[in-house]
Amino acid sequence: MSWTDERIQRLKDLWSQGLSASEIADSLGDISRNAVIGKAHRLGLSGRPSPIKKKPTRGATILALTERMCKWPVGDPKHQDFHFCGKPSLAGLPYCAEHAALAYQPTGSSKKREDDRERDRNVGAA
Repeated sequence: MSWTDERIQRLKDLWSQGLSASEIADSLGDISRNAVIGKAHRLGLSGRPSPIKKKPTRGATILALTERMCKWPVGDPKHQDFHFCGKPSLAGLPYCAEHAALAYQPTGSSKKREDDRERDRNVGAA
């Protein structure tokens, strides 16, 4: 298979119509999906969002938050895309399960606390 001027133009047309690389390969015949992607990249054709990756859903603004929504801040408050998680919060907590696990870390074991105290005592003895 070679990339003739006609095949390149057909690739450009199908690409601009939003067909997938697999669909374009099938239409052109005797070419792989990866060959279509490679040629489109070399031609500088505009990228398109992956059909596999979903756009992240934007959480809630401060005005949209309710008592039952996760109040974990996402992003920098100085930027326009700042928001709160907004997923359902756990009963009695301001966060969803994922963010509660980050916010509420279990305390260390008693052995670790003893080791820390021993280390602190030995620091001044040297």
